[in-house]
Amino acid sequence: MKLDSMYQDVILDHYKNPHGRGLRDGDAEVHHVNPTCGDEITLRVRLDGDTIEDVSYEGQGCSISQASASVLNELLVGKELAEARKIQETFLELMQSKGRAEPDDAMEEVLEDAIAFAGVSKYPARVKCALLSWMAWKDATAQALGETAGGKTA
Repeated sequence: MKLDSMYQDVILDHYKNPHGRGLRDGDAEVHHVNPTCGDEITLRVRLDGDTIEDVSYEGQGCSISQASASVLNELLVGKELAEARKIQETFLELMQSKGRAEPDDAMEEVLEDAIAFAGVSKYPARVKCALLSWMAWKDATAQALGETAGGKTA
């Protein structure tokens, strides 16, 4: 089986069998929209100290945006914030690579199923779809922690 085909299967599986779908109680909620294509997501995050207790979402859009939200849930729930941020930063790096990043074993170990989005990075219009839930998670987590884009609030 070709790697691209395997990656497509992972994305389709997450799209058809989403993890974390359905809004549950959370410490913060954000709503993000990709105006380019109309994808949207409402995402809630619940923290227990420095641990991500839950990430839930409702959304609509293409298979890439919805599968990415499912992968995010699978990867981040139960993780410490520092590790979750490392995963988010690694995913962002992959998505911003414009298809030039060669996923290696270390990246695959960090990203697990999210490595399936490597091919998406070749298509700038699709990158926004893949990043929609990740940017929403970043904003919701900052909100839950009482942070702003410039740092902590007073």
